[in-house]
Amino acid sequence: MEWTRTLQNGSTGSDVRELQIRVAGYAADSAAQTYVIVDGVFGNGTEAAVKRFQRAYGLTADGIAGPQTHTQLNALEASDGSTANFAFSEFYSKDGSGFSGGNVGASQVKENVRRLMYKLEALRKKLGNVPVTINSGFRSLTHNANVGGSSNSMHTYGIAADIDPAGKTPSQVASTAKSCGFSGVILYNTFVHVDSRMEYSYGARYWYWA
Repeated sequence: MEWTRTLQNGSTGSDVRELQIRVAGYAADSAAQTYVIVDGVFGNGTEAAVKRFQRAYGLTADGIAGPQTHTQLNALEASDGSTANFAFSEFYSKDGSGFSGGNVGASQVKENVRRLMYKLEALRKKLGNVPVTINSGFRSLTHNANVGGSSNSMHTYGIAADIDPAGKTPSQVASTAKSCGFSGVILYNTFVHVDSRMEYSYGARYWYWA
């Protein structure tokens, strides 16, 4: 991303929207039912998330996204548009259909997965930079049906992942995920499901922390 200006409270534009995507995992300091609104308008919520991001990376936590913050944000971006610690292929539907065959088109799934990756980067950082295994990312409708998922599963939109961070218990992961702007957090015996259902008009706009 080529950042062309310093961004701060009151700024608007597509670059602010990209900033919001990249700091979305810093929605709160502890478990809180809140998320960073990705609307291209730099308000108090975005400023608070930028401060948390800056603090996490040892930068001056002033809530202003200048050159040092831009550099750190870009360090998390891979050349293909994915992120430093996650690959698009990790999120492909396990029936070989890639990002196709879901409840939205493949290009939208890919963008949704990209946004999800930045939240997972924040979760990974908060957990101590541990590797995160993606057990299940996007699911085509066919694959989702085969594994018994609901027809409106958040996996079929590319906004959900079942994750297993190394050396962390599911309860530890779930607790941390609740500070990363995830509106769906479901604890299983060996993994945690996370999703961003509140941010999209996909028919599941409610908090579900099970």
